[in-house]
Amino acid sequence: LMVTAVACNENLLDLSTVARFIKEIVPRIDMVPYGDMVIARFGEGIEEGISAVQLIVTSAITIHTNDMMRDLYLDVFSCKWFEENIVLDMIKEFFAPKDIKETTILRR
Repeated sequence: LMVTAVACNENLLDLSTVARFIKEIVPRIDMVPYGDMVIARFGEGIEEGISAVQLIVTSAITIHTNDMMRDLYLDVFSCKWFEENIVLDMIKEFFAPKDIKETTILRR
């Protein structure tokens, strides 16, 4: 699942909120974390934002944000099936974007 959420609320700027979002999404989609999350704010100007990676037993969840535009880019890659709507609902709950576009790719 690849998601682009645009014009999010101020929660997108808060490192601890983005970390909590990732920590909460893992059990909500019935995944198992593998190791610690890596999360950091970096960049400058129009490229500043937060990036995070949480490995899961079946692959990884990655997020990248853009502070200036308040955009969020999220990939949930898993060999185990999960409910995509849970992810979309969580994005709305945490970040209240003005628009969400999602793409699902099934690999074989």
